[in-house]
Amino acid sequence: MNPITTSYPVNEIFETIQGEGFYTGTPAIFLRLQGCPVGCPWCDTQHTWEQRAEDQVPVAQVVGKPSASPMWAALDAEAILATFQAQGFNAKHVVITGGEPAMFDLRELGETLEAAGYQLQIETSGTFALQVTAQTWVTVSPKLDMPGGYLVRPDCLQRADEIKHPVAMEKHIEALDKLLKSCPPNPAAIICLQPISQRPRATELAIKTCIERNWRLSVQLHKYLHIE
Repeated sequence: MNPITTSYPVNEIFETIQGEGFYTGTPAIFLRLQGCPVGCPWCDTQHTWEQRAEDQVPVAQVVGKPSASPMWAALDAEAILATFQAQGFNAKHVVITGGEPAMFDLRELGETLEAAGYQLQIETSGTFALQVTAQTWVTVSPKLDMPGGYLVRPDCLQRADEIKHPVAMEKHIEALDKLLKSCPPNPAAIICLQPISQRPRATELAIKTCIERNWRLSVQLHKYLHIE
């Protein structure tokens, strides 16, 4: 392994249960990175969009934050691993999220954590080129026609192990169909529909469509359980 050189802007580190997608129910360490230019209007982590120098803090202030904030700490891969170990985390599944984690080269981080026995998953909008290890599970939640103007990359859909799409209305499914037709995904990718905000109509639509197409339902378990 090459010497560790990459520093990552870490907004938050905590241990919980993965509440979405293929790994729903899996104990997981969430590593939230700071920075995202995509600009999704409904984003529930808008505090991660900007990486400002005045918000940089020591690592102790981003571990198990009591509330969401734009504070971030600069950590390299070895420091992230050491933080996991110092916290006594039991989970071996690491979810790298954001913000938009694909803005960063995650290969050093992946190599370091995998060598220590961890499995990685990245949650990305698919708008930046992926720089991850071959073993990393890639979850693409495609963001279409967002204010930032970024397009979903065909190479991201080809690399995706899972495509997780938020839906509220029929037009969201139509938009996904259009994307999958113009950018054919990895044939083995699992497609999950995720009702926005647990709305009954959205949930009914997602269930109906999943049954019709043999797709998978993602219900944001953590919100029903009222956990992070």
